[in-house]
Amino acid sequence: MSDTPDTPPPAPAPAPAPASGTAPRKASGRGPGAQRRSNARKLAMQALYQMQLNPQPWQDLHLQFTKDEEFAGADPEYFRVLLKDIAESYESLEALLSSLSQIPLVQLDPVEHAILLVSLLELRDRAELPYRVVINEGIELAKRFGATDGHKFVNGVLDRAARTLRPHEQGSRR
Repeated sequence: MSDTPDTPPPAPAPAPAPASGTAPRKASGRGPGAQRRSNARKLAMQALYQMQLNPQPWQDLHLQFTKDEEFAGADPEYFRVLLKDIAESYESLEALLSSLSQIPLVQLDPVEHAILLVSLLELRDRAELPYRVVINEGIELAKRFGATDGHKFVNGVLDRAARTLRPHEQGSRR
């Protein structure tokens, strides 16, 4: 026991401040913007799944999903761009998917089909996104929403797509 019971314990050291101009990151290393884009991808996948079952204009799906309570956690502009761009280039994305998949498109699981459309658009049109991020996001969606081993199929298709669409990034791959 101490001889000076009235002495307060030392104050804990303050947490280090983030570098100027940067926001603090989550423990996973992902910033809040990355999580909002992930949520936008998830909602886009769900909207595309719905579109497969009940064809309708992307604008109607956009309006419907923006009213969903989960939409608050998504990047609204990224969600809109994903839906719009996939709808406008649907035939070319389907042709690309057909060339990369050993399974005929009519036999694809609708969830995995929707995930692949989102991921293929990102690999093809969003060069600022590293291909590893796109593949990982697709796999995570497939693990969460797809069939039991659907993530393995998604991984294989996206790996082939990355080699085709992003050969310049492959040097840092292995």
